[in-house]
Amino acid sequence: MFLGTGFVVADGSKVITNAHVTAKKLDGAHLERFAVFYRDEQKEQMQVAELRATDEDHDLALLSVEGRALPALEIGDSQRVREGEQYAFTGYPIGMVLGLYPVTHRSIIAAISPNAIPAIASNQLNVNMLKRLQTPFDVFQLDATAYPGNSGSPLYDIKSGKVIGIINKVFVQGSKENAISNPSGITYAIPSEHIKTLLNQNAAQ
Repeated sequence: MFLGTGFVVADGSKVITNAHVTAKKLDGAHLERFAVFYRDEQKEQMQVAELRATDEDHDLALLSVEGRALPALEIGDSQRVREGEQYAFTGYPIGMVLGLYPVTHRSIIAAISPNAIPAIASNQLNVNMLKRLQTPFDVFQLDATAYPGNSGSPLYDIKSGKVIGIINKVFVQGSKENAISNPSGITYAIPSEHIKTLLNQNAAQ
C-alpha cells in the first residue's frame, strides 16, 4: 500500500515524511512493515523502515531505513524564505498510479501565513482546529497543485537543492475527491525549521 512521499536526510539512514502518512496502524500479525521505495540505476529498490518519532503538531514523522545509506538532502534555513520566491517540490502525485517516477512541480511562495484556515461557520469547528487557533505557527502557502501522494514531498531551493519545507496538505474545495477532479491550486508546506528540531531531538536514534 503506497502511503505517500518522503526524503532522506542526515546520515542517509533517516527519512522524513508527514505524520499523517505513517498514521496507519501496522498489522504485526500479518507482518506489515513500513518500507521506502526508490529508483536507482533504472531499477526499483526497496528498504525496510522503522518509525522512530512523530511530531503531530507539525505533521512530521522520522523513519530509519535498514541497509545501505542513501543520498541525503540538506536542510536549509526556512526562516530566510520570503513571499514571491520560487521553489520546487518532488514527489509521487496520485500515489503509484504513474509508476515509481518522481514528478517535480515549480511553485512560488504565495504567502507565509498561520496554519489555521478560518472556518465559515461555527459547526465546522473541531478540536484540532481550535488547538491550531490557540497555538498557530507559520506555514508556506504555494501557488502549485499537489495531489494525494505528494504528502511528504520536499520543498527545496532549485539552485542549491536545500530543503526549506515539506508538503503536508492541499486546500480542498468540498469533498476529498475534489482534490483530484477539481484541485484548488493551493498547497501548504511546513517550514524546515521544524524538521531540524525533530532531527535534533532524535539525534541519538
